[in-house]
Amino acid sequence: MIWLTWRQFRASAATAAALLAALAAVLALTGPGMADDYAAGVAACKRRPGGCGNFYQDFYHAHMAAFFGVTVVVLLLPALLGLFWGAPLITRELETGTHRLVWNQSVTRTRWLTVKLVLVGLGATAAAGIGSLAVTWWAGPVDGSAARNIPSFPRMGPLLFDARGLVPVAYAAFAFLLGVAAGTVVRRTLPAMAVTLAVFVVVQLALPLLVRPHYAAPVRASRTISEANLDDFFVGRNGEPVQLTVQAQAPGDPDAWVLESRLVDAAGKPTGGTINVSTTSGPCAPEQNAPPGGSRSAQPPEGRSPIAACLAEINRLGYRQRLVYQPSSRYWAFQWAETGIFAVLAAGLAGFCFWTVRRRLS
Repeated sequence: MIWLTWRQFRASAATAAALLAALAAVLALTGPGMADDYAAGVAACKRRPGGCGNFYQDFYHAHMAAFFGVTVVVLLLPALLGLFWGAPLITRELETGTHRLVWNQSVTRTRWLTVKLVLVGLGATAAAGIGSLAVTWWAGPVDGSAARNIPSFPRMGPLLFDARGLVPVAYAAFAFLLGVAAGTVVRRTLPAMAVTLAVFVVVQLALPLLVRPHYAAPVRASRTISEANLDDFFVGRNGEPVQLTVQAQAPGDPDAWVLESRLVDAAGKPTGGTINVSTTSGPCAPEQNAPPGGSRSAQPPEGRSPIAACLAEINRLGYRQRLVYQPSSRYWAFQWAETGIFAVLAAGLAGFCFWTVRRRLS
């Protein structure tokens, strides 16, 4: 059975191995130089008065295409393994009738399925593991700058969390066994692939929205408005209220996953960015801050910014940024928790496959 399964699987395995080898070669050639550039750039910008904000943005934009490219590869890999390795694993034999030939040669259904699941399943998880490991190693410097960019892509956020570390391996195991399970029920390759894709996409979208935020109680914080967390600042004409937005980043933790970021008044009510402060006189008057009817970037000029006095007045009135977030210190705890969830789901699907093959297939 092992030899027969390997003969059926070796073409797919060779294709996957060649693609992963090509990816690993490209990453190995470009990764060390990029890491050196990042380390040198951070060391240099830390010695400058303006800090590293501009360097992080420039570095991120210089590598943005490659960053998204390798991230998409890791995100798609589990789904592709489920579609092209999992779904056809049983349906191909059911459509051609070759399963009866094996069963009539003193090979039990349990042994037949066990060999297939173990051999091909190990190949699927190994492929996902190699891809995730290579991309996680290569993307470290870009991930660091992406977390400090606007808009930011923090390490704990859904995009990078799903494409780094351990969880792609668990996703691959789940997707592969989902494909096999769909095949045992539908018994046709193309419909089984469609079912696999639909269910996998639903699970991948639902889990970050409904389950992952509750692995641990989130941190709740209230932050004063300053130029460090200010995104945009607008002062209208004719006494219109101040409009401002704040950056959705946790203080001192750019890799944190921000679940909620709101500007609230002294009573704790969301303001929608509208600040009821006098703009006809006082520190928030247009001539003291932004040009009339215009806006000013959150990046302060050298020395004291002219909007500092207005921000001080806004803080005096009790306006705050309210944050709810999962800190980056929980990254590996969340990785292990999600890996465990998908391992349990994969085990359940494997048990369902054995039950279906023994009881329903003929």
